[in-house]
Amino acid sequence: MASDGSSETNWVVRAEKTFNEARARFQAQTNQDEAAWQFGRACFDLADLATNKVHRADLAKQGIDVCRQLTARQPKSAPGHYYLGMNLGQLADTKRNLAALKMVKEMEREFQAAADLDDRIDYAGPERNLGLLYLQSPVIVSIGSRAKAQQHLRRAVELAPEYPENRLNLIEAGLKWGDRAGARRELKALEEHWPQAQHQLTGETWAASWADWKKRLADAADKLGESLKALESPRSGD
Repeated sequence: MASDGSSETNWVVRAEKTFNEARARFQAQTNQDEAAWQFGRACFDLADLATNKVHRADLAKQGIDVCRQLTARQPKSAPGHYYLGMNLGQLADTKRNLAALKMVKEMEREFQAAADLDDRIDYAGPERNLGLLYLQSPVIVSIGSRAKAQQHLRRAVELAPEYPENRLNLIEAGLKWGDRAGARRELKALEEHWPQAQHQLTGETWAASWADWKKRLADAADKLGESLKALESPRSGD
């Protein structure tokens, strides 16, 4: 993420505070479903900001453990399956071996289970992550598939068109595939939805996301030779 060091420090401090609060609540209510998946989410969010691979893996493992307990107890918990998949992804990113490839299949199962139960959770998160999984995985030795990636990334946009991440993923996929016309079309659509997202997704909890989205939007616009009014706006979702 493009940002100054003080901003990144603030993001970590907030994520650590949320993590500690979620952990304390879960420890006091170990059989409460919401407390469990919220702790799993907090594990993922803090791991996402971790710069140390060992620390990141430890946080991911905590999230995996709590979400596995939840889904074993409540097989129809969409958040449980979703954040299990998310934390598996964090752990897989710390590895570059066969264990990571095996985790990809489990991530696929968990995201699909979440999508079957509630495909709108986290702004179409299950569909978004399935799309990214098929986009980023190798085709030969893993589950990579352009057709499946397109299907799920487009479905995420259909379910939550106002969420910047969904169209950004589709734009970046189009650029990767050499579909500049498709990427440019999605870029224009994203610019149209940008003000709505800025109005809805506000506050400190969204600061890190907006920093990431603005950088990715600028990179995509630059690659496509486009000048966007959204990038001229002083607002950043705060």
